[in-house]
This record gives sequence, structure tokens and C-alpha cells, in this order.
Amino acid sequence: MGELTNQTAVSFNILMLIVFGWNQEKFAKRIEKPLHIAIVVIALSTAVVPLFFQLYNPACGICNLRPRVGMCGNGKDDEVFFCIVRGNHETVYWAIWWIVVATKMFALIFCTIAMLWVYFYVRRQENKNQRYNFRGHNANNHKESMRIRKILLLYTASLYLSHGVSVFCLWVKLPTSKWFIARALIPMRGFFNFLVYFLPNCLKY
Repeated sequence: MGELTNQTAVSFNILMLIVFGWNQEKFAKRIEKPLHIAIVVIALSTAVVPLFFQLYNPACGICNLRPRVGMCGNGKDDEVFFCIVRGNHETVYWAIWWIVVATKMFALIFCTIAMLWVYFYVRRQENKNQRYNFRGHNANNHKESMRIRKILLLYTASLYLSHGVSVFCLWVKLPTSKWFIARALIPMRGFFNFLVYFLPNCLKY
């Protein structure tokens, strides 16, 4: 949750710098500290609250907030059948579930809108500057917006690839045992962003 909300904060930072003309100093003074506090609160609340209610139970090599169903015993004993090792609290589970889903959906939608907003803003500025070109000047006036479009598209694609799959798994309530692709992709987002960041340097060679 922390890295996803941090990605949202980065997108918001880019939006404020490019579209609204802020500088990093102004952003740091007015917004950066509350953003960091919100990120820490969201991440800790979704992790610590289940600890208080003793909700974490083993599930296919990881800890899950909800007990695994039908993975232990023969089903005659409810506690064995549901693999309850520590606890089971449906209300807290669904509250955390909706917080996680809502945060992921908000992050995906906001980052997409922010990236589109930045791209169309740069494109509009290029169209304005084109009026001051000499007649017959055939230079590519949209070179910068095309470059930004490619970078932003790759950043957004990495976000959807790493977290979009997990949102789909949550939404369709896919069994935890079938989450192997989502579990592999979520920690890869940093690596995907690393590749996008160094892409311009690689294209020079």
C-alpha cells in the first residue's frame, strides 16, 4: 500500500510542477509533508489493524487476513476447515478489503488522469508555440509531447501491469492460491520504473 500511494504522490508532484507551474520548494512547503503523513497512515493502518485483531492466518506460503477455505482437514471441524490459526473477524476483513481495493482503484485512476493531463497540457503549449514559427518551417513541433507521451505511457503501463492484475484478482475474488502472477508483478513495479527511467539513455546508443 505504501509504494502504491507513493506512486500516486509522485504523479501528483509531476502534475503540479508541469501543469500548474509549481516548483519543488513550493510543493515541499505546502503539500509534501501531509502527503508523507497520509502515506504512512494508510500503510500502517492496513497492516497494524489486522495485527490488533489477530487476523493474519497462513495461506499458501503467505499471511492472509482471511482464513483459507477448504485447505486443511476434512471439513468436519470448522476451525480446521477454515485454517484458523489466530483469528477470524469478517467485519474488519471486509473493511480492510474495501480500503485496499479503493486505494488501488483511486491510484490507478488518478495516475492515469494526471499523466493524460500532463501530456495534453504539453501538447497544447506546443500548438501555441507553433504560431510563432516561420512559414515553411517543417520542424516537428510535437517532438517534446511525443517524447513525454511515450514516457508517461510506459510509466502508466508499469503501474497497471503491477497493480492492475491484483485489482482484478480482488474484484473477481480469485482464490489466494491463484494469485501467483499478481504476487510476482507487484514487487516488480520498481524495476519497471527503473527500465522506463533509463530508457532515454539506452535509446541514445
